[in-house]
Amino acid sequence: MKIKHFLALIILGISLQGFVPATQQIYLLSKYHYSNQDQEKMIDKYLEEAYLPALHRIGIQDIGVFKTIDGRNEDQKMVMILIPLNTSQQINVIRSELEVDNQYQESGSFFLKAPYDDPPFDRIENVLMSAFSSTPEISIPGFDTPRKERVYELRSYESATPYLHKQKVKMFDTGESELFINLGFQPVFFASVVAGANMPNLMYLTCHANEEAQEENWNKFRESDDWLKMKSIKEFENTVSKSTKWYLYPAAYSDY
Repeated sequence: MKIKHFLALIILGISLQGFVPATQQIYLLSKYHYSNQDQEKMIDKYLEEAYLPALHRIGIQDIGVFKTIDGRNEDQKMVMILIPLNTSQQINVIRSELEVDNQYQESGSFFLKAPYDDPPFDRIENVLMSAFSSTPEISIPGFDTPRKERVYELRSYESATPYLHKQKVKMFDTGESELFINLGFQPVFFASVVAGANMPNLMYLTCHANEEAQEENWNKFRESDDWLKMKSIKEFENTVSKSTKWYLYPAAYSDY
């Protein structure tokens, strides 16, 4: 299983123990890329009936599952799962517990042992992140709009150098994150990527009641005096070399 191999690689090769302070969460974001509806159904069934229940049995809560909104992601088809962890040691706990969880192995066998010529996904992409010091924990949005209408917006900001990445993180920690909150974006997390494909980069996830609210929130942000002042500060110039965004909605079985 790809997640298991990725977690083992982290534990054996990167040695994250002690890297993240106990007061700041770390996040594992897994992106399941797929091509057709049959694969999408298999991913949903696996996550809903096997993987999430197994994580809940371990004691991991507030797991978000999101799906790409048709027509807003350049034809990318993905199911994403966001797992918040309090310590890096929990990565090892997940790997070990899944290996001996017979209920998980049985309920997920159709996915874990799928035929090589009929895989339930194209690829699994994993990103490991460390929460910013100013927003150290995941925040659960409080919208009561139907899940299908909500827009979760995941963004990645890449930087040209490690120094410029640190400056962009500083920009969030000294005012940008707070501005999002004050303007009603309802952020889920802000985090720096510590293992992923596009480093150095940061990622953050915001939630909006619907598409109209999303557009209104960004208009308020762009016109905000605080933002106009913040982006003119010299030490924050040229901190983002590439921005990538995904528009998502929560799966019916997501924890939020």
